[in-house]
Amino acid sequence: MAHEIIMPKFGQQTETSTVITWHRKEGDTVAKGDVLLEIQTDKAALEVESFFSGTLLKIFAREGDELPVMSVIGYIGEPGEKVPDAPPAPKAAPAPVAAPAAPARKAVPARPQPAGKPEPAAAPAAVPAVPGRFMISPRAKKLAADSLIDATRVRGSGAEGMVTERDVRAYLDDRGYKQLVVAPAARELIGQKGLDVFDIRGTGDNGRITCEDVERALAEQPRPMPPMRRIIAQRMTESVTTMPQFFVTMRVDMTDLLEFRKEARRERGVKASVGDFIMKAVALTLREMPVVNSVCLGSTYRVNQDVNIGMAVALDDGLVVPVVRCVDALSLNELAEKSKDLAARARDKKLLPDELAGGTFTISNMGMLGVHQFTAIVNPGEGAILAVGGVVETPVVKAGQVVVRSLMHMTLSSDHRIIDGAVAAQFMKAVREKIEDTGLWQKMA
Repeated sequence: MAHEIIMPKFGQQTETSTVITWHRKEGDTVAKGDVLLEIQTDKAALEVESFFSGTLLKIFAREGDELPVMSVIGYIGEPGEKVPDAPPAPKAAPAPVAAPAAPARKAVPARPQPAGKPEPAAAPAAVPAVPGRFMISPRAKKLAADSLIDATRVRGSGAEGMVTERDVRAYLDDRGYKQLVVAPAARELIGQKGLDVFDIRGTGDNGRITCEDVERALAEQPRPMPPMRRIIAQRMTESVTTMPQFFVTMRVDMTDLLEFRKEARRERGVKASVGDFIMKAVALTLREMPVVNSVCLGSTYRVNQDVNIGMAVALDDGLVVPVVRCVDALSLNELAEKSKDLAARARDKKLLPDELAGGTFTISNMGMLGVHQFTAIVNPGEGAILAVGGVVETPVVKAGQVVVRSLMHMTLSSDHRIIDGAVAAQFMKAVREKIEDTGLWQKMA
C-alpha cells in the first residue's frame, strides 16, 4: 500500500510551508531517513526526511508552492503501484458557530403611498462583476506577435472588448513603432524570451536596440522573492508598523575584556568568543531587569521566566535566529559550545524547529562585517534586540592622558509600550558595567 508524504507541521504557529526544492524525483528509490525535500517555514529552511522506504511514485507539490501543513504532497510505494492523480481534498474546516439571533425589531408601518402610485419595487440585488477574459482575433494576435508586443496592453474595440487587427495597428502607431530600430539578433532574442519591445531601451546608434539591451531588460525583470525573504519582509513590516521602537546607544571599553579573554583561553581553556561574553552579560542583566525580557500582548504583557537569547545568523538568502536557552544558567564554556554548534548548523540548514522558537531577546552582531554601529528591528514576540558593532581602537582621554582603547558601540532597540527610555538606558549601563568588569569574569572562568 502506498504511503502518503505529508507536509509536516513544525511549530505550533506554523499553518503553511513552502517547498524550496525536492532532493528526489518521481521514480527514484528512497530509503527511510533519506532527505526528500527542503521546505521553508515561517522561521527557517528545514529538511524533510522520508518515514518510508520504496519508490517515489508521485509528487504533487512543485517547488515554490505554499501549502497548508498536514496536506498530502506525494506518495511512496512499490514500483508500478497505482496512486491518485491528485492529492486528497483537505479536510473541511469545522462549521462556524451560528451567531445568536438578533432580537426582533418592532414592526414599523409602511408609509402610505399617494393614490394611483404603486409602491416602488425593491432594487434587485447587485450581481458581482465577473472579470472579463482577454479576447483577440487571430489576425490581431499574429500582428502583435510579429511586432514583439504584449497584446494584453492593447485596448480592444471589437465585440465584448475583443482586440482587432485595427486596434493593434493603432496601438503601434501611437507608440511610434515605426521609429524603433532593432538589431536582427536582438529581435530574435526578444521573441524567444517573450518580452515587449516597448519595454527595452535601445543604447545603440540612434537608439538601436541591441542584444545587450535585451539582456539588461531580462536581468531587470521582476522575479519572485524567495520564501525566506518573504517571511523576513512580513515579520519586519509587522514589527515596525505595530511597535513603537526606541533606541539607546552606548560605547563599551573592551580593552580589559579582550586581554582577559586571551589569558583565560591560554591558561584556563576558556573557549568563549567575544560574542559569548556579551551574551552572558546580557543574560545576567535580563535576569536583574525582567521587564526587558518581556513581550507586549496589546493591553497586557508577559514577563518571560526563562532567559532565552536568539542570535542572528546571516545566510546567503536571509538570516535565521537560533535560540540559546537559559543563558544565565550556563557556564562560559557551555555557552561557547552551544552558540558555536547552533551557528554552524544554522548555516548548514540543520536546525530543529524547537531550536528556532522560544526566544525572549535577540542579539545581532555585525562587528565581524566591519560595521561600527547600527540599529536592529525588534523581532515580533519579543520586547527588545541588541545591535552589536565592531571593536575599534580609538584615542580616548583616561586619567588626564590620551590613550588608545578598544571601543565597541551597542544599540538597544526596545518596544516603547513596555520599556521606557530610562529603563533602556539603565539596562545598557548594567550590560556595559558587566562587560567591563574583569573581576566578574574571573569568578566565572
